[in-house]
Amino acid sequence: MCLYNPFTDMRLLKIPALSSMLAWTALGAAPAVHAADASSTQVERVSLTAAPNAPALDSSLPLADRILVRKSERRLFLLRGSSVLRSYHVALGLNPVGQKERSGDFRTPEGNYVLARRNPRSDYFLSIEVSYPNEKDLRRARRNHWNAGGSIMLHGMPNQPRMGPEYYETNDWTDGCIALSDADMLEIWLLSRDSMPIEILP
Repeated sequence: MCLYNPFTDMRLLKIPALSSMLAWTALGAAPAVHAADASSTQVERVSLTAAPNAPALDSSLPLADRILVRKSERRLFLLRGSSVLRSYHVALGLNPVGQKERSGDFRTPEGNYVLARRNPRSDYFLSIEVSYPNEKDLRRARRNHWNAGGSIMLHGMPNQPRMGPEYYETNDWTDGCIALSDADMLEIWLLSRDSMPIEILP
């Protein structure tokens, strides 16, 4: 099976921030957390892998313990305790307002979930599945005789884009997933862990 290796992805070398990040990783050092995001709480540093069962990257990076998404702000926050490690702009589903209720409504879910399966061979630049639907979502769907839907992901840009870069940067364009730039998606891939909680707020 072909596993994702950021060191061999030449697209990332064109992104200055990510090129620097990968250089630090190759040297066995970790990028610093911005002062504005620092707190008195010591940040745990752990070894990470590029993908499940992939060879470990020779580095240690600050590991988040949860994700918070504020849909109305189009922001995703990587958190550790009360500290914000990173903050990213996101794009949502084509019908962004309101809770996802059923398949095909183009809404992004709201509620408490966890990060599930990782896919380094996605149709997008990396993807991590969100555990939608949860029990509350399923009860609502059954009550209304709906198909709750699924396959909600955090993911990067499409590998075969149909629109220009500006469209993806300025619009909500997914079927209900949470989309980020490729550079931001790689950071989330590296700084998160499987089964980590993700809370999605209106």
